[in-house]
Amino acid sequence: MQYATREVIKTGEGSARAPRERSSPAVSVPVPHPHLQPYPVAMDGYDHLFKLLLIGDAGVGKSSMLLRFTDDTFDDNLQSTIGVDFKERFRTLTSSYYRGAQGIVLVYDVARRDTFENLDLWLQEVEVYSPAGGRDVVKLLVGNKIDKERVVSRREAEDWARSKGMLFVESSAKTKIGIQQVFNEVVQKILENPALLSNTAPRNRGRKLDGKAEKSGGGSGCC
Repeated sequence: MQYATREVIKTGEGSARAPRERSSPAVSVPVPHPHLQPYPVAMDGYDHLFKLLLIGDAGVGKSSMLLRFTDDTFDDNLQSTIGVDFKERFRTLTSSYYRGAQGIVLVYDVARRDTFENLDLWLQEVEVYSPAGGRDVVKLLVGNKIDKERVVSRREAEDWARSKGMLFVESSAKTKIGIQQVFNEVVQKILENPALLSNTAPRNRGRKLDGKAEKSGGGSGCC
């Protein structure tokens, strides 16, 4: 069985580099949201098409995770802009992006405690903007940048994720560790939930996942 992500959308930061030769997002909104960026990839021959969102504070590595996953590239110089998250004027736009998502990935930086402490705010946003308060979507917590010196322990993050009924993975876009696992685990959980598969008929864009285990990477640096 082949399955795919239709749109991987990140919130919380803007990217200084636009995706290479990518088409417009399938989600239509009156004006572009500056902190919600789709990454569709052309493909065909799959059974399901999923919409996944990556959310979290600016600078936690969402852009780097997406580039590693979609293009298998990493850019040390990738810059981010300060987000305008939780602002009233973006409420309508934000709601349109959450609508129809089968999976939501919350990302924090293991080397920045504030990004972990802000997860409660992000989860509140999910509950406000997602249909059924986010109860009907697969949610996964990612501790990114594990190649750096951490200030948030794995145990603490695992306990938080467990208390919220979420999956948990640690990753590094720099070394590739955990990146494939993030998306494979979300997709696997979606496939196990028939209710989430009702609107995943194939279209013409996505990122094919073959379910193969990734190889562990090495090295250090930021991600």
